[in-house]
Amino acid sequence: METNPLTANAKEVDSTILEEFRVGFAGSIFSSDDTEYESERQLWNKMIDKHPGLIAQCTGVHDVIQAVNFARKNGLLVAVRGGGHNVAGNAMNDGGLVIDLSHMRTVLVDPKNKTAVIEGGATWADVDRETQAFGLVCPGGVVSETGVGGLTLGGGLSWLRRKVGMSIDNIVGANMVLADGKYIHVSESENQDLFWAIKGGGGNFGIVTSFEFKLYDLGPEVMFVSCMYPRDVGEKVMKWWVQYTRQLPDEITSDCIHWSVPAHPAFPEEMHGTPVTVLAALYFGSAEEGQKVLQPFREVAQPFLDLSNIYPYGAVQQMFDPFLEKGVLNSYWKSLYVDDLSESLQKLILDRANQSPAPQSLISIRNLHGAIGKVPTEDTAFGDRSARFLVSIDTMWEDASQNDHNIQWTRDFFKELRQHSKGQVYFNFNSDMSGSDHLAKDSFGPNYEKLVAIKTKFDPHNFFRLNANIRPKG
Repeated sequence: METNPLTANAKEVDSTILEEFRVGFAGSIFSSDDTEYESERQLWNKMIDKHPGLIAQCTGVHDVIQAVNFARKNGLLVAVRGGGHNVAGNAMNDGGLVIDLSHMRTVLVDPKNKTAVIEGGATWADVDRETQAFGLVCPGGVVSETGVGGLTLGGGLSWLRRKVGMSIDNIVGANMVLADGKYIHVSESENQDLFWAIKGGGGNFGIVTSFEFKLYDLGPEVMFVSCMYPRDVGEKVMKWWVQYTRQLPDEITSDCIHWSVPAHPAFPEEMHGTPVTVLAALYFGSAEEGQKVLQPFREVAQPFLDLSNIYPYGAVQQMFDPFLEKGVLNSYWKSLYVDDLSESLQKLILDRANQSPAPQSLISIRNLHGAIGKVPTEDTAFGDRSARFLVSIDTMWEDASQNDHNIQWTRDFFKELRQHSKGQVYFNFNSDMSGSDHLAKDSFGPNYEKLVAIKTKFDPHNFFRLNANIRPKG
């Protein structure tokens, strides 16, 4: 039902109409004529090089409403930017309007009721700073510079996931601007269909200007394992981890990561580029108890480098930030859920890790189940939750001349991986949105038709389409 192709160029909007938009807009509006334009269009993924006609940097809900109405009336393609960390580059477009929430970052904590109201442009660093002041945590991402909005709408996998579920499982309510410019609240008691849809259905249904989340007691210190093993024992380490995670309590969340020691001052220069298999784990509880229960992760073999320790929770959240800086690496990611890691699949993953096209690339395997799997599929839009693991191929490199080679390598590996999977992807870790209809059907599964109905009701012309798109009927 895409009756409006949204192909107009924002640069060609009548000057009088554009001036009216500027006058009623409290934030900043940038075009290619402005000196700030180049910096404002940059995203985390260096490979994304898009040139929007206008960037509307919102300061509040009124600005968001104004921007939505302006884009709709003038037939402009809309991208919504929060943290700008989306690997597919959906936060930018060519020629259209970017509705930029990155200056809407307020976090209001209610320590008594253990909730927080978080604006849509906040990062998880903003959230951690405010919540940890009260000894509380909000289940978000594992890189603190990631935006709250995009990560949450796609699911949200944190170091707390096995204990309290995904980010979407902890949303109490949200405020949204719809495609027609209406501002509404969604919760268990208001607009329940939209509330259900935003819990995993992505940015298909509107712009979330603020979320309300449940918070939990944890910190200020936690026990975190980051143990690098030499790649030549990677097979042993991964096999041990796959078996050991079958018996873990929900308080333990862990990853197995095939990586290379980053060329970063945090590591001795002679170690840079050395292939390693990393076990990373966090204990949801006292740091002292965590030291005991996480010790086996550190004793699988002789570590190459063991950075495990008791850390401030905020430091754990920032631990991977230095290796994933904005605008430094070209990135192309793909991911799939798998029910289990058979020996043949473990061998495939390790073989591909040993053939990695760039030292910055990694293959990350996240242990799921726990609280994630206890939520019935039909309770949220997210889709099937039965998989034990998420395998993410995070290919990253510096030299743009290697783009085609590295993208093809990732796609080839993904095809091999699909043979071990039901085809469900985690959209937050997926660069290529082409063929998203097929991906959406596979990933949302039995929830897909309900999502299509809600999309058709609230966004019949597919105004919000730069996402893991669910096409309306018609």
